[in-house]
Amino acid sequence: MKQIKAILQPHVLPRIIRALHELPHFPGLTVFDAIGQGRGRGAGGTFVLTEENLFFHRRKVIEIIAEDDLAHRIVATIRETARTGNKGDGLVVVTDILEVLRIGSGAAQNEAV
Repeated sequence: MKQIKAILQPHVLPRIIRALHELPHFPGLTVFDAIGQGRGRGAGGTFVLTEENLFFHRRKVIEIIAEDDLAHRIVATIRETARTGNKGDGLVVVTDILEVLRIGSGAAQNEAV
């Protein structure tokens, strides 16, 4: 079981969600609003300061829990769909999950996803 977390440009989120829903057995996702600061802070970066936001970029974070055999296809789909070729396209992190439990039904591991 894998946890996939992606930090993304907000404008690419709709097309990423559409692409993910085309995958067979896609388990669903959770979306968070985020602000953050990456490596693009200096000369040549695309970050534009505003009065309300002096230090951070607005981003979306998606989180997906998937079976091991589906995780690589999810990561590839996110990468292909989110890539614009510009700085700040985002980051994808994949971690192992030891246990998953569905609260309502009690289903565990693969049956819970």
